[in-house]
Amino acid sequence: MSRRLFGLSALLCLLLSPFAVSGEYDDALDSFRAAKQTGPFFEQAYGYVVFPTIGKGGFGIGGAHGAGRVYVKGMYVGDTTMTQLTVGLQMGAQAFSQMIFLEDERAFKSFSSGNFEFSAQATAVAITAGVSAEANTGGGTATSASGGRNDANVSNSGYRKGLAIFTIARGGLMYEASLGGQKFTYKPL
Repeated sequence: MSRRLFGLSALLCLLLSPFAVSGEYDDALDSFRAAKQTGPFFEQAYGYVVFPTIGKGGFGIGGAHGAGRVYVKGMYVGDTTMTQLTVGLQMGAQAFSQMIFLEDERAFKSFSSGNFEFSAQATAVAITAGVSAEANTGGGTATSASGGRNDANVSNSGYRKGLAIFTIARGGLMYEASLGGQKFTYKPL
């Protein structure tokens, strides 16, 4: 039974996370640049990682996957993938864009070490409709609520452990009270 559910979750992730083309990266970057919460990070960050589409799905056991690009000082320097496995009360599927800002060279080196992971406590500030608790890698508090893609009102204390993480919902519906972490791979150009 659990294999069937995992297979269904994996299929949903693949369907929601198509291979990103160059235009999708540009569109995602434009959306994050236009959002008042993330715009200033582009000026201050040493680098950033953008995932145009991460597909997520689950029913008891869930998963998420997406392909992204890594930039240092505005220059494309490598490719990355994100994979997540979750266990707990969850049902549904969704797609979202994710942006990770790297505060300094140390944060970039940590991320680009090739086998970077976020713990189960790492989450992201949502900058679209709905309400989300603060979300970067070390706690803190922030909330957001918005009726559109670029007009969310987020109070964010900034980086945690050299990272600031934001998401923009693209579609779907997911109910979850689950535990899992994100694992990243990195391949330089």
